[in-house]
Amino acid sequence: MNKVVASAAEAVSDVDDGATVAVGGFGLCGVPKVLINALYDKGVGSLGIVSNNCGAMDQGLAVLLSAGRIARVTGSYIGQNKEFARQYLAGEIEVELIPQGTLAERLRAGGTGIPAFYTPAGVGTLVADGGLPWRYHPDGTVAIASPPKEVREFDGREYVLEHSIRTDFALVRAARADRFGNLVFEKSARNFNPLAAMAGRVTIAEAEELVDVIDPDEVHLPGIFVQRVVELSPEQATDKSVEFRTVRDALES
Repeated sequence: MNKVVASAAEAVSDVDDGATVAVGGFGLCGVPKVLINALYDKGVGSLGIVSNNCGAMDQGLAVLLSAGRIARVTGSYIGQNKEFARQYLAGEIEVELIPQGTLAERLRAGGTGIPAFYTPAGVGTLVADGGLPWRYHPDGTVAIASPPKEVREFDGREYVLEHSIRTDFALVRAARADRFGNLVFEKSARNFNPLAAMAGRVTIAEAEELVDVIDPDEVHLPGIFVQRVVELSPEQATDKSVEFRTVRDALES
């Protein structure tokens, strides 16, 4: 089965207003920028995004965020994204903040058919007890707060019940893909990409390199989780931004 489609625009053509979308990447590393830009060009809005963060430096998901196309974010990190923070505090967007490891497991569980699981992360905090602001009123008061979650004891330790995540679509970026949808990621650019891919009912991958067949021993994510593959141009494949460039003086000889 050949899962390669001709363009990013074709790959996201059925993503409609109100869709939920899991998006890979961490900061600006491993972010499916081409597919995100294709969504922007399509003009869809009211999206429910599941991603570790919501873009940075006006790139990645920040493109959709700044255009007012995102209604809800499920993620772990606002960071230095000032527009994300502004929209959240102004009541323009709903935000469910989740411990990072819990987010990763909720995505993975969704892809493997596990409906829920128990974790110690968040026990004794608002994560478990409820009350985290999901949405604010414009005057700064809380409009929607997180509900309390079930807490259960196992072997003398308390754990909170977390539900898995499934989304309508998932957008990911891979270093290599084959026509069957098998993916290989490059070092830290793997991050949330395999997990986001597993959670999507329809998963779309942009690939820096397209090959006929990837050796099974090299596959990071099997093609069973991927429905569409878009091959990037050489220019798109090498267009990689650095969020924080850190350098040091040359060592003295």
